[in-house]
Amino acid sequence: MRYVDEYRDRSKAAALAARISGTCPPGARYKIMEICGGHTHTIYKHGLEAYLPEGVELVHGPGCPVCVIPMGRVNDAISLACTPGVTMTCFGDMLRVPSAKRSLLDAKAAGADVRVVYSPLDALHLAEQLPGRQVVFLAVGFETTAPSTAMTLLQAEARDVRNFSVFCNHVTVVPPLRAILDSDEVSIDGFIGPGHVSAVIGCRPYREITEGYAKPVVVSGFEPLDLLQAVHMLLLQLVEGRCEVENQYRRVVTEEGNRRAQQVVDETMELRPSFEWRGLGDVAWSGLRLRDRFAAFDAELRFEIPGVRVGDPRACQCGQVLRGMIQPWECRVFGTACTPEKPIGTCMVSSEGACAAYYNFGRGNRPRAQMAGRG
Repeated sequence: MRYVDEYRDRSKAAALAARISGTCPPGARYKIMEICGGHTHTIYKHGLEAYLPEGVELVHGPGCPVCVIPMGRVNDAISLACTPGVTMTCFGDMLRVPSAKRSLLDAKAAGADVRVVYSPLDALHLAEQLPGRQVVFLAVGFETTAPSTAMTLLQAEARDVRNFSVFCNHVTVVPPLRAILDSDEVSIDGFIGPGHVSAVIGCRPYREITEGYAKPVVVSGFEPLDLLQAVHMLLLQLVEGRCEVENQYRRVVTEEGNRRAQQVVDETMELRPSFEWRGLGDVAWSGLRLRDRFAAFDAELRFEIPGVRVGDPRACQCGQVLRGMIQPWECRVFGTACTPEKPIGTCMVSSEGACAAYYNFGRGNRPRAQMAGRG
């Protein structure tokens, strides 16, 4: 297939659904976690749940880069933004992420210089245009976005832009999966691996999950037929008693990934011994920080940052959604006190958040009893 429409063909989807139903043994129950928020939005935008038998339940994982940033780190970003002489730059979906008291958008309204950029290189260019200010880039994201931050750091070093720095919150995808499986809070039978992350890291890192935890992984693309095929591939593994890393997204993802992207990240960043995740707590060797060579561009070294750990609001259950323990509609404030216009948690405000997917594609308008009947 060559065109997007071909990956959304209803007849092909129906054929895949029949194969999935034929593969799932009568009475069997399987819980599959799609890690990536982009997958979650495809599932509910295109109604893929309706193509699955009752025995197959999809739950949502910690693959939304904005959702997993803890409140304490958001507070730190706001503190930086409010520092005299600082211009804070970030992607647009970070603006409205709530912290303990306010968001970056609130700080901007109160007078802080907060600007939306489309890449870290935009932030570097801004620093060159504003030599009298300290320009900080709020770096978030998994291995997908880390290479662009890494390349920008190399450019900043080469061009000697000393009024530019990075507040690094990049994270890696495999450690939180280990944390979820180690917790025994939820029983996951298999994982749909993220396509964009895997384009960078390849398929090999997921062997930690297949070999260490005996859970199959299928890396998937983002179109409806991609995801239905990934579910079918997982079910075949489960029924046949296999446990492998398989690549459904071969048109983009390779076994080894993008070696050049991996090299520039390794050149500029290293793993932190521990990093806090929303809903998961401290996860060992899961976050990235700048290497000593780039200390001059490290906002955490250049500025005084509170670094205080902040708990989520008691009403918010984003952590349980990110661990696959509950569906978004089961959160006690979903669609009432917590909406995209007035979010309490990150899963509702982020463009990749599971709660936003449920709300925006009509799941919040369906009776809970009907929704519960699907799962």
